[in-house]
Order: sequence, then structure tokens, then C-alpha cells
Amino acid sequence: MWPKARDYLPPLGLLLALFGLWELVAWRLELPFILPAPSAIFIRMASDWLLLLRHALVTLEEVLLGLAIAFIFGLALALLIFHSKTLERAIYPLVIAVQNVPVFAIAPILVLWLGYGLFSKVAVAALIIFFPLVVNTVDGLRSTDRGLVDLFRVLEASRGQLLLKLHLPHALPFILSGCKVGVTLAVVGAVIGEWVGSNAGLGFLMVQANARLKIDLLFAAIFWLAALSIALFGLVSAIERAALPWRRVGQG
Repeated sequence: MWPKARDYLPPLGLLLALFGLWELVAWRLELPFILPAPSAIFIRMASDWLLLLRHALVTLEEVLLGLAIAFIFGLALALLIFHSKTLERAIYPLVIAVQNVPVFAIAPILVLWLGYGLFSKVAVAALIIFFPLVVNTVDGLRSTDRGLVDLFRVLEASRGQLLLKLHLPHALPFILSGCKVGVTLAVVGAVIGEWVGSNAGLGFLMVQANARLKIDLLFAAIFWLAALSIALFGLVSAIERAALPWRRVGQG
């Protein structure tokens, strides 16, 4: 069952209170080029909704492609690491090292290699998702109950059956948790790529609005980014509820 409506009342009330305080401060300061009022931002969102939608669709495409690529290669690498200690010792330190390099340091290189088009942004988004997906998947595969593994082996299950019927179903909650973390990080990665160099996307629109002192449009793009992240997180959460019905029942 979906959460009851009253569960949303506290965060909604807090959000409205924050917007009200923001509106009051902006009205008292009268500095629209520094802090536009929420009402001005919402007016801008209504007047330029087509512009915002066009750039949001570009960012969404980058995020979804990045997530798909990271999921495929991350799952494959996690399986290799799970099945081979030698590969784990060889690859895992490299994965960790790449993750510890700031995205801002990698994005210009990817833009230089792949150009200002779609592929460089997809690469940045995929790279930033890759690590949490690999780590969560490996942890999920390794957390399989040892007694069940022994039972499958007594029943003479093949390695493929052991993987498909035991390890992967057991790791599914971990994989989906990694996807929930990764999908929000993917938005960050795509926007960073757009900041470095692009000709479309919400990150590009933010840079252009800031350069032209259209601060209300800048905040409108930020609101769209927040909404996009929340929507993607909600989508993965819905997939998790559908794929893991026993967890939903356990939570009441």
C-alpha cells in the first residue's frame, strides 16, 4: 500500500514554511539579482516552461543512458569480482581510485575526448554511478546465506543456477539500493558535464542564465533539477516495491 496522505503533511508543511520565510526575506531585501522571491521563480517557471522542459529532456536522456550503461557494466564487473579473488585484487583498487578522483577533474577530460555532445555527459553520469552499483552488488552477492549455498550444491545445482536462482535474487535489494543512490548522483554528474561544456541541458541553461543575470531562471532550472531527481528516485523506489513485495509486506 502506498504511504498514507498524512505521511506527506509534515514535509509539505515544512516546505511551505521555508518558502514563506524565503518570500518574506526576498521582499524585505529587494535584491532580485541576488535572491529572487519564490513567487518570481514560479512565474518564470510558468512563462518559460517550454524552454525548461526542452533542456530537462536533454538532461533526462543523459541520466537514463548513463544509468543504463553503468548498470550493465557495473553488474558485469561485480559478477567478475564476486567469482574471482584475483580479479578483485586487480580491479577493486582501480575502481576505488577512480571514484576518489573529483568529477570536476574528470569531466573536462571526457568533454575533450568525446566532444560537447551527448556522449561526454552520459560518460560523466555513468562514471559517477558506477562505484555505488559495483560495491552494492558485490556486497549483495556475498551476503547470500551460506546454508542455502550448501543446500544448492547438495542438490547439484550448476554455477549458473546458483547465480540466477540464489545469488542474484538475494542481491536484488542491494542492487536496487545502489540504483537509488546512483540515480540521484547521475543527475549531478550530467549537470557537471553540462557545466564544463555543452549546448543543451539544465546545467547549460543554468550557466547561460547566470551569465545573463537571469537569476530567477537559474533558480527555476534548479527547481526542475530537484524535481527530476525526486521523480527518478521515486521511479526506482516504485520498481523496488514491485520487485520486492515481501519487503513491502514486512513494513506494513
